[in-house]
Amino acid sequence: MTIAPSLLSSSSSASQFLPRFPTAARFNVAASRSRAVTVVAASVTDLSSVDSTTIAVLGGGSVAALATIVSLTDPERRRKLQAEEVGGGDKEVVREYFNSTGFERWRKIYGETDEVNRVQKDIRIGHAKTVEKTMLMLTEEGSLAGVTVCDAGCGTGLLSIPLAKEGAIVSASDISAAMVAEAEMKAKQQLGSENLPRFEVNDLESLSGKYNTVVCLDVLIHYPQSKADGMIAHLASLAEKRVILSFAPKTFYYDILKRIGELFPGPSKATRAYLHSEADVENALRKVGWRISKRGLITTQFYFSRLIEAAPM
Repeated sequence: MTIAPSLLSSSSSASQFLPRFPTAARFNVAASRSRAVTVVAASVTDLSSVDSTTIAVLGGGSVAALATIVSLTDPERRRKLQAEEVGGGDKEVVREYFNSTGFERWRKIYGETDEVNRVQKDIRIGHAKTVEKTMLMLTEEGSLAGVTVCDAGCGTGLLSIPLAKEGAIVSASDISAAMVAEAEMKAKQQLGSENLPRFEVNDLESLSGKYNTVVCLDVLIHYPQSKADGMIAHLASLAEKRVILSFAPKTFYYDILKRIGELFPGPSKATRAYLHSEADVENALRKVGWRISKRGLITTQFYFSRLIEAAPM
């Protein structure tokens, strides 16, 4: 599913949002001995409606002090309890979430309803920009008519449908049956019976076949780096010409904000968010004979996503 995770929440959903906080108090976190990173705390009213998470406003202090606070919580224990409830690990938690509360939440965010708050609307805009930039990457070298494309983690079809409109032969999949059903419905509404994508319920590990292009937007958020390397290699093995990936970028600043969010879990079930450094993703591609040929960064007020295109060496 192409979902944007909150770096200030224990919940995530497939693309990445990180607030550049617009209101309320500020606090400083020492980034080094000589520099400080200033973070502005966002409106609790706006953020609390995203997975029912409350964001705390912290006073000034050093990274060491912040680390002490973070150490007082045990987000890993909460995740293990979630996994036990559904009888599995991260993948089972993701499947359960996006077939229930997560599906309802993100269907609204990625739909056209006005029943979204300011944060959710901003995430909608951010993900739309990711889809738009992905389409530009795909079309700038020529027509997509007849080009085979695998949309891995298709969500509600926000990329699959535009691809089909351009004439691409689209194979789209998602771990969530609810997401796939929504995508199929939207595709029939917008495309009729012409060049419909082939949708299926499947996880990334089970994908097979050969495609001109493989696209996986905002799904690596659900994979720790130890598993992301293998997943990137698997996606590359399915592609003949190019792979396009987007992921939540791992930096000192983003990682601290994510950890702060883990101090205040919402009551709803949610998935774990994993950040990835661009260097790690690039190394994973290089190991299997691919190189990054294009790079981009999509940002809005609450959404950050690194977008890359890779080609065989």
